[in-house]
Amino acid sequence: MRESSDTPLCKGQFAGSDEGLTCTARARFEIGRYVDFPLPVCPEHLGPSLLRARNVLWPPVIRLIG
Repeated sequence: MRESSDTPLCKGQFAGSDEGLTCTARARFEIGRYVDFPLPVCPEHLGPSLLRARNVLWPPVIRLIG
């Protein structure tokens, strides 16, 4: 896949990050959430985000982007 400037950055949180530091990689997936916007994540944060992100639909709705 080509990096695109319009591909959003990953919104996955680093584990144990108190300062709210986020990943700087380009997102490859969007996780569907109810009562919230889709969550863009990189491959590294896909699994952890499915487990820990708020309002994730179950069964999960994952869309490939970028």
